[in-house]
Amino acid sequence: MKRSPEGSPRISGLISGPNRAGAASIRAFFRVLALVLALLPGRSLAHPMPTTTVQLDLHSTYVAAELAVPLNELQLATGWKLVNNPQALTRYAQPLRAYLAGHLALSGSTGAAWTVQIGEPTLSQAQQSAAGPYQEFVVPARLTPPAGASVRDFTLKYDAIVREVRTHSVLVSVRRDWERGLNDEGGNDGVEVGVIRSDPRTGLVPLLPVNVERGSAWQGFVGIFRLGLRHIAEGTDHLLFLLTLLLPAPLLVRARRWAGSGGARRSLLNIVKISGAFTVGHSLTLLLGTLKIVNVPDAPIEALIAVSILVSALHALRPIFPGRELLVAGGFGLIHGLAFSYTLAALNLSAWQTALSLLGFNLGIEAMQLLVIAVTMPWLMLLAQTRLYPAVRVTGGVVAVLASLGWLADRLGWPNPLGTLADGLGAAGPWALLALAILALTGFALTYARQARTGA
Repeated sequence: MKRSPEGSPRISGLISGPNRAGAASIRAFFRVLALVLALLPGRSLAHPMPTTTVQLDLHSTYVAAELAVPLNELQLATGWKLVNNPQALTRYAQPLRAYLAGHLALSGSTGAAWTVQIGEPTLSQAQQSAAGPYQEFVVPARLTPPAGASVRDFTLKYDAIVREVRTHSVLVSVRRDWERGLNDEGGNDGVEVGVIRSDPRTGLVPLLPVNVERGSAWQGFVGIFRLGLRHIAEGTDHLLFLLTLLLPAPLLVRARRWAGSGGARRSLLNIVKISGAFTVGHSLTLLLGTLKIVNVPDAPIEALIAVSILVSALHALRPIFPGRELLVAGGFGLIHGLAFSYTLAALNLSAWQTALSLLGFNLGIEAMQLLVIAVTMPWLMLLAQTRLYPAVRVTGGVVAVLASLGWLADRLGWPNPLGTLADGLGAAGPWALLALAILALTGFALTYARQARTGA
């Protein structure tokens, strides 16, 4: 909110003449009010104005930081032409690194300085704030303490922008900390450490003491287990592949077409075999990818995951590899496991943390897979004994074909509406499950009534 200029007609008409002493008091009151509002905690408003954020990732021997620096505030501090400048990143990348290196410093409890390495900046997409659209330079940094010093106890000096622009704020948070189970779940802002602001009277910028409490191996394990759960719960493509492959599991094959139900025992055995083969496949490459024994770029893996869904969807429509579902599930499981491994590899854990995380993450993946199978397959097995199942199977197969084609095009660099719709399938999952349950109960009731009438 802009403060009205002193002496504006609306105010001066009320405070003219003998009331000038009162006018001074009113002006003093508004100055104090503005100061109080400026000093309110940053979280009282979501983003009252563009601020710098410093997100810290705590590792065993160093701290990784990501600085998000708004261009409009940086322009005020440096005089560089940044806003609405297409050449801002190219022109100012190296000056920005030098500027930040001169304004960022850390020291341990003994006063020994840390080593600060500023990485290459990138430019974010335009964002919206209360003050209008803005962009940020996103800059990585590696902060390394002296030998033997703790990564959890240090003093942070950061006065970029905030020294020149006194209304600016710097929000500091811990985004990742394996020991406390923080793994940047859901892209949140982490746990706030503090806010850096300059003194409104002196302009001095205080140091920020950072003392992060220690966690435990158990907290780290639980955090990674939860990350595995979330990875599958939000990984619509992984779940769609598995469910599409299981869609014809209760059925028999006759004359190269899907026929009636093979019975509960056979259906359960197929479900166990297919899900087990998928587990073995993705567990192997999860291990190899996390340990960086196998290193495949992300883009082709994501495209192959879309291909795996397409193949399983075509198989659901008409059997193309009957009797070989285990090989297909295991083979494509190898591809899905590489995608899983990128999550753990990005955490840069120590050897013992990696070993524990592999177990916890895999258990989380399996727990969520089993939960989804447990709440889905009984309805499919029930439906397989009714005349409604062919329509359900074909509908599911067609949806999976369209979703896979949308994802494949999107991941090959051709954004399309199908890909966007496919991304929203996860949100429709509970409603689809409810519809499946209603169909299964309805179909079973109709089948039972028909058999009662015919005496069959």
